[in-house]
Amino acid sequence: MPAVKLLELGAPLRLDRYELVGELASGGMATVYLGRIGGVGGFQRLVAIKRLHPHLAREKEFIDMFVDEARLAAGIHHPNVVPILDIGASEDGYFLVMEYVEGDTLARLLARAHAKGERLPVPIALRVVMDTLAGLHAAHELRDEQNEPLGLVHRDVSPQNILVGIDGTARITDFGVAHASSRLSTTRGGQLKGKLAYMAPEQARGQKIDRRADVFAIGTVLWEVLAGRRL
Repeated sequence: MPAVKLLELGAPLRLDRYELVGELASGGMATVYLGRIGGVGGFQRLVAIKRLHPHLAREKEFIDMFVDEARLAAGIHHPNVVPILDIGASEDGYFLVMEYVEGDTLARLLARAHAKGERLPVPIALRVVMDTLAGLHAAHELRDEQNEPLGLVHRDVSPQNILVGIDGTARITDFGVAHASSRLSTTRGGQLKGKLAYMAPEQARGQKIDRRADVFAIGTVLWEVLAGRRL
């Protein structure tokens, strides 16, 4: 289980109707929190809340990327894709609410196995990759309201963006840098989106890409989990 960095005690921190419990992860664009929402009769539900960093909250490019992630991922309904539940804005900036997956990232599982001098068992490794492929296929097949293909490409398939739940199911997450024909945001010339270690050659060259770039990336992930080291 990933360590949750609990927030300081005192007045509860809130984003709209969500109470922030702890910090799950932080990256260059946003921080992901463990959140909680209450209801009638003591009802409570844990969620993951991704909040855009305050210094990016007024940058149109990053806001558009953030809104795009919510809009695109919310259209994918598949058990191997982490669902988006809500998107909102507050005085503290934009945030999106995702289903909280109790488990860990594939990256952390690989790191723990490596620290013990072990590898993931082959059947488990294959199950994780097959689940991820199923989720990616659902994303690749996504269509708009006119039934036209969106041409969605994740562009950042990596062990860090594969969540393995305690239910044994793997899910792809983080469509923040995904490419699609209907995106609000565009990539500035010369910018690369994604992790270089998993990029298809055409993506690394800044050329036009399609779903095959994601297949290349998951192939690299498969090699890594079977070999127990980076490609």
